[in-house]
Amino acid sequence: MTRSGIDADALIRQFSEATAKQGDAVRQSVQEATLRALQGRELSLKSIKEVLKVVTQAVSAGAARNPAGEDVDALLSNAVAGMDAAVLKAVEASRRALEQLVEQGVGLQEKQLKKALTDIEKMEDTLFAAIHKAAGEANGLQAPWAQALQGFRQEGSATGGAAVNALQALTTQSQAALREGRALGQRGAQALLEHYAALASGVLIGMSGAMAGAPTSAKPSRTKR
Repeated sequence: MTRSGIDADALIRQFSEATAKQGDAVRQSVQEATLRALQGRELSLKSIKEVLKVVTQAVSAGAARNPAGEDVDALLSNAVAGMDAAVLKAVEASRRALEQLVEQGVGLQEKQLKKALTDIEKMEDTLFAAIHKAAGEANGLQAPWAQALQGFRQEGSATGGAAVNALQALTTQSQAALREGRALGQRGAQALLEHYAALASGVLIGMSGAMAGAPTSAKPSRTKR
C-alpha cells in the first residue's frame, strides 16, 4: 500500500524481519523512502512533518513485530539516521535554491526569503518533533524511540549542522552580492520568489536521482554544534 508516496508495507516488512547487523540497509531504505515521498511536493516544513509521520509509523509497526527484541534500539537509531539523512538533503536543496536567488540579486531582507531562511533553521527541530510525536503513538516503543532521539540531540544531527552551514554561507553570499551592486528591484525579486518552492523541489528531485547509485553502506555524518 502506498501512502503519501511511501510504500509503508515495504518498510513494515523490512523492519519486522531486520536484525541489528542490517543497520546500513534499513537506514538507506528509510532515507530513500523519505526522499521519494518529498519529491514533487512543495518543499515546506508541513510536507516534511507529514512524511516523517508516515515513515515513523511504518517503522514502529515493523519494529513492534520484530522477534529480536534486543535489536529494536539499534533499528530505531538507524531509522532516525535515515530520516536525518533525508531531511539533510532537503536543507541542501533549499540552500541551493536560495543561492540561485541571491546570485540573481534577491536580498535576504525580502519577507519570503527571510521565511525560507527561518524554515531551514527550524528543520532539525521539525525532524525531532515530528518523529517524537509519531513515536508517542507507538505502543511499547516509546522508550526505544526516546533513546534513539536522545542520542541525536546530544551529538547533533546532520540536518542541524547543515542548516547552520547553509545560513552562514547564504549570509556571506548575500553580503558579497550587495557589495558588488547585484540587487534586484522589488518587482523582479518578487517574481523570482514566487517560484522558490518549485525551484527547491526541483533541486531535491535532482539530488535524489543522483543518490540512486550511492552505496547503501554510506552512513550520514552528524555535525556537533
